[in-house]
Amino acid sequence: MSQYNFKKIIVVPTSKDFIDIILSKTQRKTPTEVHKQYAIGRIRQFYMKKVKFTQQNFHDKLSQILEDFPKLDDIHPFYADLMNVLYDRDHYKLALGQINTARHLIDNVSKDYSRLIKYADTLYRCKQLKKAALGRMCTIMKRQNQSLTYLEQVRQHLSRLPSIDPNTRTLLVCGFPNVGKSSFMNKVTRADVEVQPYAFTTKSLYVGHMDYRYLRWQVIDTPGILDHSLEDRNTIEMQAITALAHLRAAVLYVMDVSELCGYNLNQQYELFESIKPLFQNKPLMICANKVDVVPFDELSPDAIEVFKKFEAEKIPVLPMSTVTEEGIMKVKTEACDRLLAVRVETKARGRKVNDIMNRLHVALPAQRDEKVRPPCIPPAVLAKRKGQSAVQAQKKVLERDIELEMGDEYILDLQKNWDLKNDEWKQDVIPEIWSGRNIADYIDPEIMEKLDALEREEDMRMKAGVYDNESSEEDEETLTIRKTADKIRERRQILKKEAQERHRIKTRLPRTAEKMSGKKLKSQMNDLGVELESDDEKHFSKTRSRSETRRPLKRQREDSEGVIRSSSKVPRDVSGVRDVSMASQTRKMHKTSQRKMNQFGKMGESDRHIAVKKPKHLFSGKRKSGKTDRR
Repeated sequence: MSQYNFKKIIVVPTSKDFIDIILSKTQRKTPTEVHKQYAIGRIRQFYMKKVKFTQQNFHDKLSQILEDFPKLDDIHPFYADLMNVLYDRDHYKLALGQINTARHLIDNVSKDYSRLIKYADTLYRCKQLKKAALGRMCTIMKRQNQSLTYLEQVRQHLSRLPSIDPNTRTLLVCGFPNVGKSSFMNKVTRADVEVQPYAFTTKSLYVGHMDYRYLRWQVIDTPGILDHSLEDRNTIEMQAITALAHLRAAVLYVMDVSELCGYNLNQQYELFESIKPLFQNKPLMICANKVDVVPFDELSPDAIEVFKKFEAEKIPVLPMSTVTEEGIMKVKTEACDRLLAVRVETKARGRKVNDIMNRLHVALPAQRDEKVRPPCIPPAVLAKRKGQSAVQAQKKVLERDIELEMGDEYILDLQKNWDLKNDEWKQDVIPEIWSGRNIADYIDPEIMEKLDALEREEDMRMKAGVYDNESSEEDEETLTIRKTADKIRERRQILKKEAQERHRIKTRLPRTAEKMSGKKLKSQMNDLGVELESDDEKHFSKTRSRSETRRPLKRQREDSEGVIRSSSKVPRDVSGVRDVSMASQTRKMHKTSQRKMNQFGKMGESDRHIAVKKPKHLFSGKRKSGKTDRR
């Protein structure tokens, strides 16, 4: 994987958004209430905290930007030159330098104004110094608008660059425009590069990946290169030149033998000669593409002379066609093998190989005399080999041999080799699933023996007369347990019934029932044949009297206001007060001190809740419809 991940660079806001983010965070994260009654030291700390908090936020944000963007002196030369081609090295360094300078200026502004606020003697002067400090910081950031905008464009372009690992195994495809470079890459990798019948379809570097010999390879498709001087080449061509100059890769120079790209073979050879210094110390191959249009054997004498020049320089020429895929795999295999050989040779020349070779020692035995000592095989081993050869001669007839012998008439029969007691059982149909259950789970191989033993046991019980005795076989202990269990069940039922009765709603007189007098009750009862002997009618309407609440045995002590208290502890509002007038005066002073807090609904000095729904610093000034700029 690539060690450079430019997609993690944070978004660079514009100067106006930068200021809004920092000032809003300062407003949200720092105290917002200060009064002139506070001590001057407290007021200074209040405004100094705002200045330092704003400076720290600017410092952290700018430092994050400087750390995320790659430093051209620290990254791989390929990426350094590529960024120089795409974004201009001087412009890039200048933008980062201006951001760094702005960070130092903001730090100095904070340091200077914090020193001035330390000697301010009023709230107004502290506030004006804070306002001036934040204003100077914002002015410094407004001047960096162009640098921030440029860096944001660089970040967006860097995030779209392909992840190229400069140190891994790489195949680099180059050549004139429209010769078939992207088509070759689409064939050998999983990439999907756009292919069109016009020049410069590919305007930047594209990366695809493939596997060869259980290794991961990357294939880079470069934009087309034209044959002119280095100073005349544009940004698109310089990307290909940068890749050729810095990547250790196998170079595939693609040529169009059909000349449909608009350039003849001589022009393509001249381009090869002009960029030949970039191919030094790299495996190089010539890919003669589009042999499906003009076969390689039917080339003109001039074309054959061009390819003979490559052969004279010992550069292999491989014909291929991206349409019919002829020669594609051969080109891929040859390029990968050549690159692997070069990489192994390079590592062998390095220092690490010498260090390892110094630790290794291979012992080679030296000949002690001229006597010939042929290998000796014991006779037992030879006899065993002869026996094994005889056994191998009697080869077992396999099912495969039977199949080849019978041909179409062969039917596979897996049941013929079953080891059963009776051979007639081999072809019986055995259901595997019965009523949704697997029969094999319920098969007991000893079921017949168990059944015979059970039948013998039953015969013995019948002969012994076990079933002739009608009396119970239970002993006295079992009977006692049964009686106790019956009693427990009966008692449980009774308790259950009582509980249901307790929870049942009792009958009550309806509210519409009329009150009946004693005389009327006596007359109705006499009509029913019931004589009431008592003449006293008072007990008919007498209700049950409520019992009085028991008075406490020891009365608790109360003060003059009726508050129960202990006789040994004095309340806090009375402690240290001489008389009633002094107590009323202390209550009045307490209410006066809380009056200002109560006006704003504050819990105390530490309550910093802003009850205003629309704070002035966010909604000041009149804005027309569609305009949201408040600064």
